[in-house]
Amino acid sequence: MSGPASDVTQPSPRGRTLRLAAIGTAGGLFSGLFGVGGGTVMVPLLLLWMGYEARSAAATSLGAIVLIAGFAAATQGLYGNVDVLSGVLVGVPAIGGVLIGTWLQQKLPSDTIAFAFAGLLVVAAVNLVLR
Repeated sequence: MSGPASDVTQPSPRGRTLRLAAIGTAGGLFSGLFGVGGGTVMVPLLLLWMGYEARSAAATSLGAIVLIAGFAAATQGLYGNVDVLSGVLVGVPAIGGVLIGTWLQQKLPSDTIAFAFAGLLVVAAVNLVLR
C-alpha cells in the first residue's frame, strides 16, 4: 500500500499539499538543527497527521531524506563540519543495515513496526533527558 491509509479522511488536495510541505519543513529544520528529521519527525507526522500506514510513512520519509541529507551534508561541509572519512565508514556498512531492515520491515505487521518505532523514540527521549 502506498500513501495514506484508506480508512482516514484526507484533506483537500491543497490541504494535503500544505500539510506535506509543513512536514517537510519540520523534517528539514530538525535535520539541520539536530541531524535528524526523517525518522524522528516526518514518520510520526505522516502517521498521525496524514494517516499513512507505517511502511508508507517510512518509505516516503526515506525518499525525502535523500534530498534533505544531500543538501544538509553539503551545507555542513561549507561550514567545515563534515568528517568525510567517518561518514564513509558509517555510511557504507549502513547500506547492509538498510537492506536487512527493509527486508525485515516487509515481514512484520505494520502495527508492530509503528509500536517498535514509538518504543525507540521513547527510549531515546528518556536517554536524552537523563544525560
